[in-house]
Amino acid sequence: MKHTKIKDLLCCTKPLTDVTAKGWVRTFRNNQFIALNDGSCLNNIQCVVDFENTPEETLKRITTGAAISVTGDLVESQGKGQKYEIQVKKIEILGDSDAEKFPMQPKKHSLEFLRANAHLRVRTNAFGAIMRVRSVLAYAVHKYFQDKGFVYVNTPVITGADAEGAGEMFQVTALPLDNLPKNETGGIDYKQDFFGKHTNLTVSGQLEGETFAMALGQIYTFGPTFRAENSNTSRHLAEFWMIEPEVAFNDLDDNMDLAEDFIQYVVKYALDNCTEDLQFLEQRLIEEEKNKPQAERSEMALIEKLKFVLENNFKRVSYTEAIDILKDSTPNKKKKFQYIIEEWGADLQSEHERFLVEKHFKCPVILYDYPANIKAFYMRLNEDQKTVRAMDILFPGIGEIVGGSQREERYDVLVEKMRVLGIDEEELWWYLDTRRFGTAVHSGFGLGFERLVLFVTGMTNIRDVIPFPRTPQNAEF
Repeated sequence: MKHTKIKDLLCCTKPLTDVTAKGWVRTFRNNQFIALNDGSCLNNIQCVVDFENTPEETLKRITTGAAISVTGDLVESQGKGQKYEIQVKKIEILGDSDAEKFPMQPKKHSLEFLRANAHLRVRTNAFGAIMRVRSVLAYAVHKYFQDKGFVYVNTPVITGADAEGAGEMFQVTALPLDNLPKNETGGIDYKQDFFGKHTNLTVSGQLEGETFAMALGQIYTFGPTFRAENSNTSRHLAEFWMIEPEVAFNDLDDNMDLAEDFIQYVVKYALDNCTEDLQFLEQRLIEEEKNKPQAERSEMALIEKLKFVLENNFKRVSYTEAIDILKDSTPNKKKKFQYIIEEWGADLQSEHERFLVEKHFKCPVILYDYPANIKAFYMRLNEDQKTVRAMDILFPGIGEIVGGSQREERYDVLVEKMRVLGIDEEELWWYLDTRRFGTAVHSGFGLGFERLVLFVTGMTNIRDVIPFPRTPQNAEF
């Protein structure tokens, strides 16, 4: 039988007869009042059972977590808290739930407990809200780029190229691990592997994306990426989703303009389309922070913080200026930073990025022109020969949310950088071809989707904004 979403029933403007709703029982009170939720919205609909005319056996099966179907009349509610309720004429148990064993009881659970039950946590209000916001943000990403005429490109998940040169990659092999074939030098003979070479899960679709931008003008990727980085922090995942636009003929200034416009668009889209869920998450954050010292609480409420990003231009600051600010800062002079800034060339840590955003400028910050030796090989070398046309966007509570650059379009400069860093030219012959045949200035950036979701939802741990987090020693579910 067809049914109506609870979201649509709650938005009705007049009573209706013979409606059917399906969902999962949140609570069942006094053998009479069912709070039913189907995931279409934050709120439950109250279903009133005529318990005197309902079989005892059926009433016993209406338990927290059970899937049910109810048919009845949508009428104006006599009680407080809801405009309409369903006066139930017919009830069907679709799937039983043992109330004593069901983990998601109607009480407050810790985030650690919910992570251990990631397959069921989405049935809670908080995670239902987070995942609906995540879905809307994903749609907004595609809408933004499609409306601007970008081409969506699916870059490989399995690759022989390391875009970042970091070496922290997950290896892909079909070789028998208990009997690895060896070559004449005693090393592993990857020629016998499935792909005939050493391959990994991708850390970025950027290099392949560049080749498409140099034919289609403006492209974007949006897919899973992987880092075998042994980081057990609230900001790192081993598997996450990346948004990576690449645009031919864009320089670094164009790149910064695009990134700022893009972020403001998707944040506004979420504000306009997730009002109820964001209000709930804002209240959740306020309650959570009541237990923290005043100094550790957010300076702005969640929705105010999102509007702040929309209403303020991002401050653009060179790396050199940022180093001077950090060197002269009170936490640096008093050695409050874990990593003390002593000289130009230091690789900025999260504590430095957050100081610049939250304490010094008090707005989102774009840092640009980083030292060449702490950035990837493909970034365009500046005339000073020591900095590159790189940019990072820093956000309150998050630190770096975007990393990008103007790409090195000059063949001879790129090859020299690869030689200095020991990057095999033969492995990237196809990438170098884009500099041999019709090279041009081009730029792009990468935005970790989970960090965006983290910012918009006000959550504090990245493991809580992806359905099934993959982290060191954890590949459950």
